[in-house]
Amino acid sequence: MKFLRLLAFPFAVLFGLIVRLRNKLFDLGVLPVREHNDIALIGVGNLSAGGTGKTPHVEYLVRLLRAKYKIGTLSRGYGRKTSGFVLAQENATTLDIGDEPKQFRHRFPSTIPVAVDGNRNRGVKKLREHFSDLEVIVLDDVFQHRRIKPGLNILLTDYAQLYYTDQMLPTGNLREPKGGVKRADIIVVTKTPAMFSPLERKRIIKEINPQPYQKVYFSYIRYGDFFPFGDKPDKRLISKEYYFDRNYSIVLLTGIANSHSLEYFLKDKVKQLIPFRFKDHHEFSPNDLVRLREIFDSIAGENKIILTTEKDAMRLEKPGLKDLISELPLFYIPIEIAFHDKDAEEFDQQILDYVRSNQSHRRLHKGENAV
Repeated sequence: MKFLRLLAFPFAVLFGLIVRLRNKLFDLGVLPVREHNDIALIGVGNLSAGGTGKTPHVEYLVRLLRAKYKIGTLSRGYGRKTSGFVLAQENATTLDIGDEPKQFRHRFPSTIPVAVDGNRNRGVKKLREHFSDLEVIVLDDVFQHRRIKPGLNILLTDYAQLYYTDQMLPTGNLREPKGGVKRADIIVVTKTPAMFSPLERKRIIKEINPQPYQKVYFSYIRYGDFFPFGDKPDKRLISKEYYFDRNYSIVLLTGIANSHSLEYFLKDKVKQLIPFRFKDHHEFSPNDLVRLREIFDSIAGENKIILTTEKDAMRLEKPGLKDLISELPLFYIPIEIAFHDKDAEEFDQQILDYVRSNQSHRRLHKGENAV
């Protein structure tokens, strides 16, 4: 695989030149960039092709802001079969809105507006037409969508493959050159160890070499308890320690960009861990689930379950799939992110300060229009 990526190096150089030219046209104003100064727009994205933890960071922002502000989310809706603007309904499937928005809808049922649109400017306009009292919109995976300019841009980079150690696609995983980091107001190093060395923190910040206007924070993953998949009468959270203490074997079904963090978390806590991996946003088929059952049945003993991620569980809820796995002991593991040390307080304060200042500007803007 590494050899093939090395062969692809000339294509990576060409791709990098094309993206640099595109970004320069936006920077010079040749290609139009639109700002929405009368609403707080928080962009969450990355330089790489997925796997940095955008979804739990968007959820963190929603939980932080929803008590004080009317907030919504807007995503592209990767993998959906619909087009244009779609407002997520309670019964929407991943084919309607994509897996990440489906997870937002699942996490925050009917409490916040969730919408998808490949054209982010149109999506913001449509979302505000439906909800005129919106004060904040979190834009998911918007860093390369240069036609819209968020008031606050958050860039995520995975601790296991920091952007400055990576290369352009297809040699590496970068979607744009490393210099794109300068557009970020906040840089979050994600998926760090729960116990994190201050020396390692200083080293990474030195490598990033942030601009004076940039703040760098460090987050890590908290894994929740196992949740039974499907509409089961006794559906409830089950302590993950229950299975760890009883020496269970686990088949881990994933279709995400990077499952290594979860595998690392589980491998020393169970009798046997059998990863069953697919590419990011994989749409599971009946044949996939037949193979899953075969792998599960091949494990000796009764102490065994199937585990998947919450995002993958959203794609397993498609009609025609749930019946194939309804009898299997299938669970998903929810995750949340947390920040190290004082980063939580400082990150929260920076977000709240931005939204508060935007609201003051919004009131001033309305007052000027009224004169």
